[in-house]
Amino acid sequence: MDKYIGRLLDNRYEILEVIGTGGMAVVYKARCHRLNRLVAIKILKDEYSQDSDFRRRFHAEAQAVAMLNHPNIVSVFDVSTSGDADYIVMELVEGMTLKQYMEIKGVLTWREALHWSMQIAKALEHAHNSGIVHRDIKPHNVMILKNGSAKVTDFGIARIMSAQNTLTKEALGSVHYISPEQAKGGRVDNRSDLYALGVVMYEMLTGRPPYDGESPVAVALQHISGGAILPSALNANIPDGFEQIILHAMEVDPARRYASATEMLYDLEEFRKNPSIRFYFDMPPAAPRPSAAPKRPAPKNAAERVAGVRPDAPRRDYRSSAEAERIRQNSEKLRRTQPQKPLPEEEEKDTGNKAATIAIFSCAAVAVIAIIIFAVFAFKGGFASTPDLVEVPNFIGQVYAELDSKDYPDFTLVDDIYEFSDEYKDGEIMDQDPDANSSVKPGTKIKFTVSQGPRTDKMSDLTNRSRENAEKYLKGLDMRLSIIVEEEYHDTIEAGRITRTQPEYGEELTTGQEVHIWVSKGPETKMAKCPDVRGMDITKAIEILKSRKLEYDYERVDSDADKNEVVDQSVKPNDEVAEGTVVFLKISNGPVETEPPTEPPTAAPTDPPKTEPEKVKRTETINLPTDRTESYVLSIRLNGEKVYEDVEVDPSESAMPVLLEGDKGKTYTYEIYIDNTLYTTLEVTF
Repeated sequence: MDKYIGRLLDNRYEILEVIGTGGMAVVYKARCHRLNRLVAIKILKDEYSQDSDFRRRFHAEAQAVAMLNHPNIVSVFDVSTSGDADYIVMELVEGMTLKQYMEIKGVLTWREALHWSMQIAKALEHAHNSGIVHRDIKPHNVMILKNGSAKVTDFGIARIMSAQNTLTKEALGSVHYISPEQAKGGRVDNRSDLYALGVVMYEMLTGRPPYDGESPVAVALQHISGGAILPSALNANIPDGFEQIILHAMEVDPARRYASATEMLYDLEEFRKNPSIRFYFDMPPAAPRPSAAPKRPAPKNAAERVAGVRPDAPRRDYRSSAEAERIRQNSEKLRRTQPQKPLPEEEEKDTGNKAATIAIFSCAAVAVIAIIIFAVFAFKGGFASTPDLVEVPNFIGQVYAELDSKDYPDFTLVDDIYEFSDEYKDGEIMDQDPDANSSVKPGTKIKFTVSQGPRTDKMSDLTNRSRENAEKYLKGLDMRLSIIVEEEYHDTIEAGRITRTQPEYGEELTTGQEVHIWVSKGPETKMAKCPDVRGMDITKAIEILKSRKLEYDYERVDSDADKNEVVDQSVKPNDEVAEGTVVFLKISNGPVETEPPTEPPTAAPTDPPKTEPEKVKRTETINLPTDRTESYVLSIRLNGEKVYEDVEVDPSESAMPVLLEGDKGKTYTYEIYIDNTLYTTLEVTF
């Protein structure tokens, strides 16, 4: 059994289970007892915990990622060392990796690929603007969430740009997604991440990475040489503009790539708005522009100053002639499915450029050494095992509303489309994706096409449908209905789905009629005011918290307070929180007992010591008025002086516990004021 399972780090994080293993660290699911939430904790492996350099890199990761705050980046909450464990506390992301998603879906549509690409690019834009390069962008490091968003994770080898660490020193990244400059041991900057993103986009649209080989070295050398087969040769459904963006990001020469993620995002957004668009990319300053080439229009805003489009411009490719020829031949060879030798490289024809040839072989030698180091480092971490496949049941003909998701724990069931049908009754499943009896991975989403029955003038049962599907149904009746949407809380129907309609199910509809649909906002959150339980015995404190419908958790601490006395609470007194909120308490272990001195004092004091009266704390309950309709301020005074902080009281409260302090054996008479008017008195003997 793993030695960390069940362990409590820093008296706060309880380790529950292993959820992943990497080259440097093991990732665990854990519970934060202070905030009562699940988190992911990355703990440095034992073989590296004694290595000061690895520990430095490990903590540098947290320092780098903690600078980032973006919805498409996994958040880092804490970094610490507890005993022999160096660890980082991160957001726990429930979902699958983009790699797993691609394995299930196969070749993605260009719309899906665009959706994920834009979110990854937004994450990189934020990181790059903070001076951080990820250095290991790949589908394995992108998490796909159930809500359709993506989060970039594993900044384990991120570095500040100015550090200029090279691959020859630390073999980083994964070989199928490695940039040419990484493979050659050159300087890595934000353009290396954009190259890797281009490779990921290529793989999403074609189902394979642009380069593959029998060894990591062979793959790395292909990245250095360039000339990947055009994505459109593998998938004819890729729009020209999207392919141009991918190829521009994958330029071998960093100077020819996108200069920033902002620039790439701009082109992706332009393509999203107009999928038929084609782009014009400026040549780098070192290369002369063809005299006939059109100029880019003047930018209109900050984003357009770094990127631009020309819908009317012909497709252009400013690669070197040798590289362009290699791409053309590779693509033509794939289309013909016949073997064909590529033309010799221009560098080999140019016998006068011996210095360039020597430089190329030198770079290749560096790459060989670097990738061997990478292979040893990366593969040492191992790979996760492929989960067993499960068979998809046949749902055709079943009533969607009668399905219980608990009966199908291996799948996520979704009512994706509603259509009219003369064959299937209202609510019956007409089609499903994936098909029945197909084998898929556990957790696969099964999308249903649900029948709305034959087209009639009667209101269909829209309860529990999504708002989008309900409006689509009403508009599809072609009755020019006036749809009025209202919202309401509902305890059982999730937010965004229909709770009821007017007219109701089965009632006749007339042309131009007003139709009201109510959309659920989810269950209404009930609030509670947190009491002040400091100074109370833990039993009394728990009783009061439960009476306010609040949960509790606690830890014991050393304190001079009485044993089992509450010395602190995580929620401030009188703060309003949702019912069910966990209030974390600190409970005293009691004063530390000390042994009496073994020898009497050498000299007795001339005067007897003055003894201070012993202070005693008591919790008293004040009965509150029941005829109040508005909140009021309650204060407690002793001989005209306030001895208790003013408290705002809700009129629904009938009693309130207060903690008072006085001299042992002494009786005090407290005055209780409501809105500065004497309400009653309270006599307390300590």
